[in-house]
Amino acid sequence: MAFPTAVNNQITDAVTQSPSALRDLTEATVVAHTEQVASHALALLMENATAAQQRGQTIADAVVASGVALIYATDETGRDESK
Repeated sequence: MAFPTAVNNQITDAVTQSPSALRDLTEATVVAHTEQVASHALALLMENATAAQQRGQTIADAVVASGVALIYATDETGRDESK
């Protein structure tokens, strides 16, 4: 303290230390927020990968169904019966 006051020293110490405590809290909050944003981005990445796999599987199912339909449409001689 630069000059004596009528206030208890413990109170003035607590008040002068508050800004540094808030700065430390702010840094921790920023780190936590950054980790949360990174986790959210990773979750979106996984969600998009899953959606892409599902779309690929849907296309594969359609190709197989078309192939089976062609096989059933052909008779034993290899001619296309659908025409």
